Amino acid sequence: MYRVVDKAGNTVDFLLRAHRDRAAARRYFEKAIEKNGEPEIITVDKSGANLAALEALNAERSTPIKVRQNKYLNNVVEQDHHAIKRIIKPMMGFKDFHCA
Repeated sequence: MYRVVDKAGNTVDFLLRAHRDRAAARRYFEKAIEKNGEPEIITVDKSGANLAALEALNAERSTPIKVRQNKYLNNVVEQDHHAIKRIIKPMMGFKDFHCA
């Protein structure tokens, strides 16, 4: 699942995909930028797919977007779904993609 949150932690957009790979990340970033405008800075987790997709997007742009990686809990994205993880953990996650 890919999600965009603003500085206040409010969810702006999301995309649920079966795989978290470079193609899915790129598609999602293109969709989010098209719908919400071009950001100055993007903070992502330590996923290599996210970084590869953003580097590919920046290679095509005249003004690159600054990318920050932060995997820890002070990341707004991580804080946003902290409560959801508490609910899902007792269920041991979703058994397959269609259940999600």
